[in-house]
Amino acid sequence: MGLSEIEARIDKACKAASRPREDVQLIAVSKVQPNDRVEAVLRQGHRLFGENKVQEAAAKWPAFKAKYDGVSVHLIGPLQSNKTRQAMELFDAIHTLDRPKLAKTIARLAQEMGTCPDLFIQINTGEEPQKAGVAPSDADGFIADCRGLDLPIKGLMCIPPVDETPSLHFALLQKLAKRNDLPGLSMGMSSDFEQAIAFGATHVRVGSAIFGERTSSA
Repeated sequence: MGLSEIEARIDKACKAASRPREDVQLIAVSKVQPNDRVEAVLRQGHRLFGENKVQEAAAKWPAFKAKYDGVSVHLIGPLQSNKTRQAMELFDAIHTLDRPKLAKTIARLAQEMGTCPDLFIQINTGEEPQKAGVAPSDADGFIADCRGLDLPIKGLMCIPPVDETPSLHFALLQKLAKRNDLPGLSMGMSSDFEQAIAFGATHVRVGSAIFGERTSSA
């Protein structure tokens, strides 16, 4: 499919939703992609990428950031507390803040380091026991606690259950964000990003449709 076709589909979805194109950022999910594929997308001018693992990002992105201006890398996978410092040094945004311990660790390190990436709180909209994220019923309290720690909370993130209509989950995330005056909505992937845009997504995450199928499992 490729980058240009995904961009065209985002343009069309924004027009259908009567939203400015600049309101939606495309995160090119480069996890487990070979460096030559990633560099091909960088050469096309794209500058926003998503990674699932701190270790993989550490091996890949410092060199690319030194070579290409304006690159931004977001963590879209789970973050272990013991890798928080490294993640805060590597990433421009973290989309998977999902528990009080991690919030407190980020707050402490932000004080030490004098800087902090933008943060999105992951909401487990489907309340799936095997999935990370804050339960919708706990979202308001957790957002308030994070703000009390002076964390730069920019928005919410969700990954809908694979066997449910994603628009229901996008609508719930939008409602929670509006109620808490949060502008950012990180939601929508290759199969459903047009629906996510219709419900206000500000960041959509697309991988294999841009880069091709992954060469190994994530």
